[in-house]
Amino acid sequence: MPSTFLNDNILQRANSLLASMSLAQKIGQMTQVERSTCGVDDVKKYHIGSVLSAAGSYPGDNSQQAWLDMVDEYWRASISQQPNNSGIPILYGVDAIHGHGNFKGATIFPHQIGLGATQSPELIAQICRATALELKATGVNWVFGPNLAIAKDTRWGRTYESFSDQTQYVTSLTESLVIGYQTQNIDQPEAVIACAKHFVGDGGTMFGVDQGDTRLTEYELHEQHIAPYYAAVDANVLTIMASFSSWNGVKCHANHELLTRLLKLKMGFDGFILSDMEGIDFLSEDFYQAVAQGVNSGIDMFMMPQNWSLFIEYMHHHIEFGSISMTRIDDAVRRILSVKIAAGLFDAPMPSENRLVKQNVIGCKQHRDLARRAVQQSLIKIKGEDDVLPINPASRILVAGKNAHNIGHQCGGFTINWQGFSGNKELDNATSIWQGIQAISPNAQITFEPLADAADPLKHDLAIVVIGEKPYAEGLGDIRDEQHAVGDYVSNIEGKFNVIKPYGETITLAELHPEDIAVIKAIKAKGIPVITILISGRPLNVDQELALSDGFIVGWLPGSEGQGVADVIFGKVPFSGVLNFSWPTLLNDTWPCPELHISAATNDSGTSKQQLRV
Repeated sequence: MPSTFLNDNILQRANSLLASMSLAQKIGQMTQVERSTCGVDDVKKYHIGSVLSAAGSYPGDNSQQAWLDMVDEYWRASISQQPNNSGIPILYGVDAIHGHGNFKGATIFPHQIGLGATQSPELIAQICRATALELKATGVNWVFGPNLAIAKDTRWGRTYESFSDQTQYVTSLTESLVIGYQTQNIDQPEAVIACAKHFVGDGGTMFGVDQGDTRLTEYELHEQHIAPYYAAVDANVLTIMASFSSWNGVKCHANHELLTRLLKLKMGFDGFILSDMEGIDFLSEDFYQAVAQGVNSGIDMFMMPQNWSLFIEYMHHHIEFGSISMTRIDDAVRRILSVKIAAGLFDAPMPSENRLVKQNVIGCKQHRDLARRAVQQSLIKIKGEDDVLPINPASRILVAGKNAHNIGHQCGGFTINWQGFSGNKELDNATSIWQGIQAISPNAQITFEPLADAADPLKHDLAIVVIGEKPYAEGLGDIRDEQHAVGDYVSNIEGKFNVIKPYGETITLAELHPEDIAVIKAIKAKGIPVITILISGRPLNVDQELALSDGFIVGWLPGSEGQGVADVIFGKVPFSGVLNFSWPTLLNDTWPCPELHISAATNDSGTSKQQLRV
């Protein structure tokens, strides 16, 4: 079913404006720049259509006022009615895949891998809604989400951005995600424009190599990866981002069959397609040729953080020589204008005058309570009988492990910085897992010793050990055996491929992070029962850790509200998370992911109707 946001009034306004625009103005609308490389005068001079803050990019002291001042300046420059200016408002975009991650005062929700385990589309939609409100309160009107990736290989560094490895389940969530961001009325002050990503097959690359090659038949690609995008188009998503990955060797950014014939013509997508960051740079060794490939494939706006001025120059040359047609340019700009009109940008006040600015929505109690509830519902009990879990708050507890008191680690990537951070100082008002435990259990104490030397069976009834991964994002989070050249995985890709050092060589946690099994062994050797909490952006082989633990909990990447973990392990809220990915194990190859049915997620009391026990 084609999207329906494009009515006759919107199309008429877009065509009228398009007819009045110069070529320079049209090319400017197709250009998205990064705030650090483009000044206010550049936006006015080159008629820039959009500005973004890349992951980890923020103005000044990263305060709300700094954000509003910055976006206001760009907005004023874009609507200038000076001669030769078209007066078209900019879109300001950010990655906000688990809350407004660039902003230090934001509510940081669990990453999508954790949200998928809740099996609650209503909860997930509320999180999208809360994120949209916090974005608008800092002047941002465009979010690069939701991510509709179906992560088929957990070695992929973006696995935590996926809700599940089951296509049907992700498809069932899609409408809630889009409406959560955009609302039913996209032109309302509370709405942000959504951008479904990455079209298409980013989660299906060979061996989980980020930006690699998805080798599937056309039927398999539709069944496994394209299905959620039909739901997104039906929900009137206004923008879609092309995937950096390739399909059978052809980069998606250069694939006219996928972007134009399928997405725009067959699926009826009336919004516009955005490139990924520098996505066309890898189409060819010759950037001039890459520009033409990207435009002619069907991409409408280009995320060009560095060489945007060269992109604009080359666009003029291509149009002059006929290698890009004015018909293609007009189609792209018409789509961009239609989205801006539909979203009410031409009628909206200056960003700082949005009514949400003064409502103290950023990091508010309502949003933090929502995030805490999401953490509670995402936790999965893998092991632990009733006499082990939940824990008696009066117990004498030793808390250990590198992730017990580290807000950065529990938030993961895309938090303040692209690759995340380590420590407890970067986010305002966040709570570590240890702080959540401390608030409930008066007899708990923490040790930061690598082998928990303080563990004493005469002083401690049990230990809670919080282990797992450290923050990462995108290709720097890939797991790849360095004995095999990455070229083995991407050898048939047309164009360039950027080889990035991976996070590690194995998904076996005892080898990936030997410090974790070491501290568990040290405590168990003293006869103290161990409850293990795994903080991770993907399923890992935890056979050894599981065997030594009396209780084992998958905590995913819970975000800023560590109290949610404590609420569940102490029995204030029951375990209800459902395994949403197949799980690697040396014992049984994999634990299969149960078939997920969102209608069976929780009952009225919030308790689980289905969870995995092994």
